[in-house]
Formats: sequence, structure tokens, C-alpha cells
Amino acid sequence: MAAASVLTAVAQDHLEPPPAPVKPAATSQTPADLEKGRLLFSTHCATCHGAQGEGGKGPTLAQPTLPRASDWDSLVRIISNGIGGSEMPAARLEATEIELVAKYVQSLGSLPVVPLPGNPQRGSQIYASKGGCAQCHMIRGKGGVFGPDLSDVGRRRSAPYLRRSLVDPSADVPESYSAWRSDVPLPQNFLYVRVVTRDGQEFAGIRVNEDTFSIQIRDAAGAVHSFFKSNLAELHKDFGKSPMPSYATAFTKDELDDVVAFLASLRLDK
Repeated sequence: MAAASVLTAVAQDHLEPPPAPVKPAATSQTPADLEKGRLLFSTHCATCHGAQGEGGKGPTLAQPTLPRASDWDSLVRIISNGIGGSEMPAARLEATEIELVAKYVQSLGSLPVVPLPGNPQRGSQIYASKGGCAQCHMIRGKGGVFGPDLSDVGRRRSAPYLRRSLVDPSADVPESYSAWRSDVPLPQNFLYVRVVTRDGQEFAGIRVNEDTFSIQIRDAAGAVHSFFKSNLAELHKDFGKSPMPSYATAFTKDELDDVVAFLASLRLDK
């Protein structure tokens, strides 16, 4: 647990001594507290983070240090307020309930790490060659921009989620029924769009901007196309669908294990 912020005092001769440093919030984990926290976590958090924090749609919480919540205060703040521009919402819980969830989340860091099958080095080679993944996805500034950046996907997504995304790419695509918003990134804005212009030209790609009168999409080659909606004969918004192909039969079982192991290893802190 990190220490609280340092108090600064200007002390002059023979004046009262400066106040003692503020102690960090208590996070004692009694069995009763952890059980209450587990039940709350199961109801409000497990859908995205997994029953034991192993991850899923949300990042893995069963790790000794959480990238965005390395101390008690930041953990409580994230649970309370959510994370802007992400799928993490603010919790609809009382303050005491939030503390119980935070205690349970902290306890998950002591769970043993389950090793993954597969070889990350071989997975990296399959990703770049047979998978052709770099045509659409970027890792540390290299690759395509059609799909999401994967530079830290191993921190954000669990291994089961990554495997499911390779086998059934549309399984967890957000359905993005809301209008495009300039203040939030993917995945909230993710939407696959197909258009036909009045002169019969067809285009398909990922939405990058939209307002009442126009829409912009990026195609698989990375080119951005802008259209006035009044000039379109057809506008199809494929909610909840992904243009990514399934690798269920393209990869062998061992190859799938290797690619999952590679993706799970991608963390910007390495």
C-alpha cells in the first residue's frame, strides 16, 4: 500500500511541531469483509472481470499490482468513479460497499498465476505470418490501423477473452447504439459501416467520425472516406459485428495456444 501524500509544514523556532504524516487508509481484510466483498464483486463486477478477477471483457484483476490502481486510494477512486473513455462505469454502491469490493480486489493479487499453454515466441511469428494480423492491428507503433491497437492487450484482456476473440470475433463487440462521441475512444465508438453512394460505389470500414449530416469511415487499407449522408443510397450500420475473420479453422489448436500466449504477453511495461 502506498503512503499518503506528504504534508508540508513551515516550522519556525519554538513553534508547535508539524503535524504527523497522514496514515494511509486501513485495508485490513477480515474473512467476513472478504466474503461480503466477494458477493458484491460477483454481482457488480464479475460479468466483465471474471468470477475470481481472472479477466474477461475487463482486465485481469488477479495480479499483485494493478496498473491503474497501485494503492488503496486509487483503487477506491476507480471503483467509485469509473474510468472515463473506457468501459469501466462508476459503481452504484454505497461507500462502505465500495471499500468491501476494494478489499476483495486487493486479495485477488495473492492468487497464484496460472501458466498459459502455448509459446509466445512462436505466437509472435504466427501473428506476423500466417495470421496476417499486423495488416489490421498495431503493436508499439508498427502495423495497421484498421483494428484496435494491441500494444497492451495482455493487460486489458484475459486469455479466455483473447481466445474467444480469435475464434468468434463478433462475440464481444460492443453494440454501439449511441451516436458517435468525440470525447471517447474505442470501443465505445466501434461500429462497422457499409455504404453505397448514389452513383453505385460501395465502401466498408470502421466509423471514425459521424454527425447528423456526414459520416467518415476507415477502410481495411487505412484510407479514410468522408460522405454526406444525403449523397448515400444505402447506409448500413452493423451493430455488434466485426470485420475480423475467425481463426477457428485457420489455426491449429497449438497455433491458437501460441497466438493467445503471445497476445497475453503484450504489456507496455515490458
